[in-house]
Amino acid sequence: MSGLRKLNMMDFTTLIPVRESKIEAAKAEKLPELDTYKANQIANALHPAVQNLVVSEVAEINADAKLYTLSPDSEKGCQKLAYFSAGQYLSISLKIDAAITSRPYTICSSPSDSLKGIYKILVKRAENGFVSDYILSNWTKGTKVTTSEPCGNFTWEPLRDAKNVIGLAGGSGISVFYSMAHAIADGIEDFSLTLLYGSKSEKDILLKKELDELAARCDKIKVVHVLSQEEKAGYEHGFLSADLINKYKCEGDYSVFVCGPQKMYDYEKEELKKLGIRNKFIRYELAGLSKAPEKDEKYSLVVEKRGESYSINCWSKETILVALERAGIEAPSRCRSGECGFCRSRLVKGDVFIPAENDGRRLADVQFGYIHPCSTYPLSDITLELL
Repeated sequence: MSGLRKLNMMDFTTLIPVRESKIEAAKAEKLPELDTYKANQIANALHPAVQNLVVSEVAEINADAKLYTLSPDSEKGCQKLAYFSAGQYLSISLKIDAAITSRPYTICSSPSDSLKGIYKILVKRAENGFVSDYILSNWTKGTKVTTSEPCGNFTWEPLRDAKNVIGLAGGSGISVFYSMAHAIADGIEDFSLTLLYGSKSEKDILLKKELDELAARCDKIKVVHVLSQEEKAGYEHGFLSADLINKYKCEGDYSVFVCGPQKMYDYEKEELKKLGIRNKFIRYELAGLSKAPEKDEKYSLVVEKRGESYSINCWSKETILVALERAGIEAPSRCRSGECGFCRSRLVKGDVFIPAENDGRRLADVQFGYIHPCSTYPLSDITLELL
């Protein structure tokens, strides 16, 4: 201890004057632009505010599904794509007639493809699908597309998830696992994936040939096709039940990742209870909203946005975000499921309904009157401040 200087608490009183004197004595030189710092360059590359892309290829999967390849639109100054983790999505901005809207679509290609200037998204026609119908009918090679950075947390994380994953997929929910399988085969991700993919019939299976080829070349990937309305040799029959999971699970801990329609989620939540899996090992991808109010009432919605005010109509069976988009008011949105908080806005006045399963707000936001319009339904006349 003899070599250490004894601290004098009074020395701290001189810190600020000493710093101020050094600042005054420094040369008045202009600091480098923020974009010249390496940390900021990396942040901008991984998290661009917007990505201007172009459809470079369209592959028809079946009558109701297409695989779109998106590349940088050099004409609009986009030279590279942001890297992503398998399981993340792009929020795609669209103007359809008078409506300004967005939709999240999972990137279903390998993360390594983004380094080659390629994203791929699978678009499947949804029942009453306003956006999916528009994309399938209008997007062709050369179509300009505006997207967000890669978003979402439905990714494999070694500190949280088990090394063995059971993937439960339904319909276009296969996109997530198709990307994960590519990442495993490419050596980007280090876990084993047993995929139970539920379809109505053999003809409804999306990307079957591609999935089977990935499984054939990588022993960490196993694909089991499950048909609910057909019984055929080489396929399981029925639903993605607890018994089926038990049949294909590995020894020891395993994670279960679920991606598909809301009805599938409702079913799997009950089935997974039978297996006694710890909650930390069960993951659900965004699936939209769980429920809306039963009554369909009309209300007025006053919107305050950066000094401007709008007055529009809204209905109790549609979210506040949908009312904004239908009226042509541009509003921030990404996940459209109440999770990410990107659309966070202040509820100035009015009563609302938020499904408990979709209420991803922080406790402070609940206390001080902030909502996520994407998962909030009006129950009275509303005044909203868009941030």
